[in-house]
Amino acid sequence: MKVGEEGKVYDDINITPMLDVAYVLLLIFIIMTTASVQGITVNLPKPSNKPAPALSKPKTKAISITKEGAIYLDTYPVSIEELETRLGQYKAATPDLPVVVKADGAVEYDKVVSVLDVVTRLGINQLGLVTQKLVK
Repeated sequence: MKVGEEGKVYDDINITPMLDVAYVLLLIFIIMTTASVQGITVNLPKPSNKPAPALSKPKTKAISITKEGAIYLDTYPVSIEELETRLGQYKAATPDLPVVVKADGAVEYDKVVSVLDVVTRLGINQLGLVTQKLVK
């Protein structure tokens, strides 16, 4: 406690240093946020009026390839021949069949290409490749 000129006791807390710290932290937060948003400027294509297929739709089929090279259609293991047969059946029932391919990063490139060949042969044009979000 401090005694002033007229004998008054000052028991107030000086908040100016706390405000200075708060402003510095706010400034650092703003700078770091804007620094992480910057990137390469590109002209993005305009989307069509038709909505894109989503995984939440029940007709979407997921093809997964493990790092060992095993292929799964939804959750069932299949060979390349079985994949082509089953996708052909689904394509016959649903002409605009959406398909997503999820491949492990360590899988051989040849395996992914063979799956993409099957999808191309069947005339499936709604294809998505699932990737993982890059963490910085």
